[in-house]
Amino acid sequence: MDVVPPPLARLITDLNRLPGIGKKTATRLALHILRRPAAEAQALGRELLDLHGAIGLCGNCFAFSETDPCRICDDARRDPRQVCVVEEPADLMAIEKTGVFKGQYHILHGVLSPMDGIGPEEIKVHALLQRVRRQQVREVLIATSSTVPGEATASYLVDKLRGMNVRVTRLACGIPMGMDIKYADELTLSRAIDARSDADRGGR
Repeated sequence: MDVVPPPLARLITDLNRLPGIGKKTATRLALHILRRPAAEAQALGRELLDLHGAIGLCGNCFAFSETDPCRICDDARRDPRQVCVVEEPADLMAIEKTGVFKGQYHILHGVLSPMDGIGPEEIKVHALLQRVRRQQVREVLIATSSTVPGEATASYLVDKLRGMNVRVTRLACGIPMGMDIKYADELTLSRAIDARSDADRGGR
């Protein structure tokens, strides 16, 4: 006999769908929510409902934002001719914590993965190329992760940017192979940004 009430079981299942949340953790979180006062659970529910209504994508860099353009793209102190390309919003947050990069960002919202049916049309590659022309970007810093899909995406971008009169750089020392950018510490990221190198030395 199933001793878990259906509403609790559904919550556990939903929490289990979140990245990095296993069945045991989902059960622990669900029970914690159930033990808290009803007002807290209701407030959490309202915040989840409001999330999609309050936050959208910046039309320039595709970061999650309450405004369009986002605060970074709208900041006159940021250099619009220097663009850092990242895979996901979490990567932008990690780099921003270093305080080193003073340009703008471009979020791809994914990486190339033909095995999963993800090509250039499924991520924000075309928008990046248009932006490079529109903003007369002078440097594109490719900050994809050093995973196989991340490296494949970086190589594809280098090829597409070749001949566009823009310096293309990559994060340098400090980012080990196979590591996601979002998990790097601030000092490692700072050094990698400072020591960035040309991504296509032979083509310039």
